[in-house]
Amino acid sequence: MASETSSPPRGRIRVEPGAKRIRAYVAGVAVVDTVRPLYVWESPFYPSYYLPAADVRTDLLEETSTVTHSPSRGDAVHFTVRVDREERVDAAWQYRDSPIEELRDHIRFDWDTMDAWFEEDEEVFTHARSPYTRIDILSTSRHVRVELNGVGLADSPRARVLFETGLAPRWYLPKVDVRMDLLVATDKVTHCPYKGQAEYWSARAGDELEENVVWSYRAPLPESERIAGYVAFFDERVDLFVDGERQERPKTRFS
Repeated sequence: MASETSSPPRGRIRVEPGAKRIRAYVAGVAVVDTVRPLYVWESPFYPSYYLPAADVRTDLLEETSTVTHSPSRGDAVHFTVRVDREERVDAAWQYRDSPIEELRDHIRFDWDTMDAWFEEDEEVFTHARSPYTRIDILSTSRHVRVELNGVGLADSPRARVLFETGLAPRWYLPKVDVRMDLLVATDKVTHCPYKGQAEYWSARAGDELEENVVWSYRAPLPESERIAGYVAFFDERVDLFVDGERQERPKTRFS
């Protein structure tokens, strides 16, 4: 029996009903199609979808011998999803006897093993979107300067500030105001369900190379189009000055 060693205590699990139509596809077939999803915060950062078993193509599920344990949710039985010749082993699970009653008749799918997820008719990437997360992207005339070990990396009077619920503001700068000659492109790529796919650079300051400290969204999702092509720095690892005042480095998981 496998065990989740990092599951939050039961008191941190939050369950809320949703109203969006949620679909997940494998090999072109909707393995679930529901307008009655549950949002379940298994961690504090974003929710997962738990979907009513009545709205799942259970004929495409085959129970396996895998059982995993969560201190908060109980024991989960797992299923392999089979669609024609496609097989996704242990890609779905259910807490049939969970101490959290709302979960018992719902099925959770592993996000990455599904080919596509949709909220209504719009595809969603990376993970479920929180109904409590909002993004505001505002133009600002505040003067923004970025330094690394005293070396200027960016200087701009035309930044855009991205405010995202629960996170520190991020200052996005046009590339023409950034010392792109001091940046080194890397292979790192990350994905965000609100912004899209980001590409990364390391920054060179003298003999020092700060790895993957700069990112940009070449083609962001619609709600974040205003940062397309702009670049941002991890304020946690560079010196950020706004209107000449050095900002305190935020303490986050990116520090």
